[in-house]
Amino acid sequence: MKKLSARRRHPLAALVVLLLALAATGGLYAAFAPADKAQADVAAQSLAIDEGKKLFAVGCSSCHGLNGQGGSDGPSLVGVGSAAVDFQVGTGRMPAQQPGAQVPRKKNIYSQAEIDQLAAYVASLGPGPVTPREEQYTSTNPEDISKGGELFRTNCAQCHNFAGQGGALTQGKYAPSLEGVDAKHIFEAMQTGPQNMPSFPDTTMPEEQKKQIVAFVRHTTNDEPNPGGLTLGSLGPVTEGLFGWIFGLGVLIAVAIWVAAHTTKAKKS
Repeated sequence: MKKLSARRRHPLAALVVLLLALAATGGLYAAFAPADKAQADVAAQSLAIDEGKKLFAVGCSSCHGLNGQGGSDGPSLVGVGSAAVDFQVGTGRMPAQQPGAQVPRKKNIYSQAEIDQLAAYVASLGPGPVTPREEQYTSTNPEDISKGGELFRTNCAQCHNFAGQGGALTQGKYAPSLEGVDAKHIFEAMQTGPQNMPSFPDTTMPEEQKKQIVAFVRHTTNDEPNPGGLTLGSLGPVTEGLFGWIFGLGVLIAVAIWVAAHTTKAKKS
């Protein structure tokens, strides 16, 4: 009897065996799960590229070629990156309705999921600027607005106006107004340099500075009341001078006529 009781298992032995089995299972999962996740990511990316290629063939290939190689009606898209696609399609500029000096912004006809698929396909043609994450273009530091204003006036105001209202360029081209433009699209425009705009890669303008410019533009072009009152379109001295001549001079002429009509000589006659 003593030998039998000595061989009897401890009450916690089964629990220890169970914990060891779970630990072993967890170790196996940890060993194989990353590979499974990577395979799933690759499969999802491959699917996005395939779907994007179908969308590209229908909406883009007539100008840019079946393989994005470009043609007489559109440039090559090899190496433009996913950020260029997200900007051009997300702002409705592409697909273009008709050729012209500049493709204007219009209502977007694709969903964000479809834009992501198109971007995945174009990005597969060659490396280029990548669509930014939200934290890359969203600022929470109030000081970024003033710093972004200095950067904007140095690098952007020559074309877009000091308040981001846009302006005319040569040969029918123009710098568009930045009012109502999504923060991501402002960042992507600096990344990719669409149409007449120069690009500002991180080697030229660090990501933090681009984020500061986005903060300034969003603050300047928001819908809050302007503390200065009537903005006159924020177009600078041209509209202000025109307002001064038409309204200010008109008021002076009206006052002069009123004074002349109420003089003593005018009353006697």
